[in-house]
Amino acid sequence: MLIVEDKGGAIALMLASLFFLGTFPAVLTLLERRGRLPQHTYLDYSVANLLAAVVIALALGQAGQSKPGMTDFFAQLTQIHDNWPSVLFAMAGGVFLGLGNLISQYAWAFAGLTVTNIICSSLTVVLGTTMNYFLDGRINRAEILFPGVACFLVAVFLGAAVHSSNAKDNEKKLSVAESRGVDPSSDVTGKNPKKNGDYENGTDAGHQAKKPGTAEFIIAVENRRSIKVFGSGKLLGLVLIFFAGVCFSLFAPAINIAVNDQWHALKTKGTPHLVVYTAFFYFSLSCFVLGIGLNLWFLYRPMASVPASTVGAYARDWNGRHWALLAGLLCGFGNGFQFMAGQAAGYAAADAVQALPLVSTFWAVILFKDYRKSSRKTYLLLAAMLTMFVVAVAVLMASAGHRKT
Repeated sequence: MLIVEDKGGAIALMLASLFFLGTFPAVLTLLERRGRLPQHTYLDYSVANLLAAVVIALALGQAGQSKPGMTDFFAQLTQIHDNWPSVLFAMAGGVFLGLGNLISQYAWAFAGLTVTNIICSSLTVVLGTTMNYFLDGRINRAEILFPGVACFLVAVFLGAAVHSSNAKDNEKKLSVAESRGVDPSSDVTGKNPKKNGDYENGTDAGHQAKKPGTAEFIIAVENRRSIKVFGSGKLLGLVLIFFAGVCFSLFAPAINIAVNDQWHALKTKGTPHLVVYTAFFYFSLSCFVLGIGLNLWFLYRPMASVPASTVGAYARDWNGRHWALLAGLLCGFGNGFQFMAGQAAGYAAADAVQALPLVSTFWAVILFKDYRKSSRKTYLLLAAMLTMFVVAVAVLMASAGHRKT
């Protein structure tokens, strides 16, 4: 069984997790903007996310000899009658992650990739890191950790300001376009709106001809995407973001309790604590069950004005399936690496992977052309938000400690 125990290995895992967790939202957003139904995407994502947990458990949790006091993956699966309290904590963490991911997929459409991830990550740190600090027996340096948490809190308010400013910029662009006779509800490409999956190859010449940052480009994206956001209140996106952030802030503390049993839930004397690989498997299993169950329901009863679908239509929809599966693998391995790093250096320090919006912002600007032709105020707020975020993550990582047991 591979157990990471040194700080250097933990930081390497954090960096890998940072890239994976910052990239998978961009992949899901790409599919949504190409018109693929979010229900179809999330069903594929859920399968791949569980597959990643199985691979990690088998490759790292079962290989080699077990350490004293640690039981390998298969052996712990047979001990469910003794370790079930820890299993329930791990599965509760998976439920929180599943809800957060599901809500954030819609929040990305309403508020944008950058702002959504910034606020969600900041809330995760402000709430989740504080809980993990006390759960970990204060192994992280509080005089460094909590100033970093304060920086994340400032980033939350800056993120909300960026969202508001950018929304006003887009409203001005659309208003000017209307004065020129452009109807925001019309298909500016001159073509009829296409069905789910028709845009997968990204060959819509009309859409590509629109310059990023213009009103015509914004309208073209709206006509193309699966989640329609025109006419929605500004507060809807922020409400979704904050609810997702609260869910995200709870899943790491749940895994922490499942692995380290700080609340002494294991009543049978001598029962080994769950190793991080077993906890991650149960965590991903509950996330899978929730994701499959809710999205099968959403196929027939969709929300946010998304078109209804069927199981048959989902099975036939291969457009973009490889991207959805890739997103699930990235998220699965990213979360697994974060938990492995947390077990070595403290889960509070491992929350440094919440720097993922830095990666997401790169994809948002390069891939989706966000913030093109925005106002100076929006650019200043965006720069201030990202700067505060970089400072917060550096401070948080500097607080890393070392778990003795």
